[in-house]
Amino acid sequence: MIGPKNKSSKGRRNKRRAQSFKIAKATLAVCPSCSEYKLPHTICKACGNYKKVEYIKKD
Repeated sequence: MIGPKNKSSKGRRNKRRAQSFKIAKATLAVCPSCSEYKLPHTICKACGNYKKVEYIKKD
């Protein structure tokens, strides 16, 4: 049977496994009402609008 030629250290093994747990950057969209950046498919925190409809009254 063929096995590993040398032992892999814990650090090398963990570096290889860590690649699958990378956190992706959050995508940002521009609000059509106030041109602020916001998370897509959410109400804008700056103006309270979603798809040009005001859901939260902001002063």
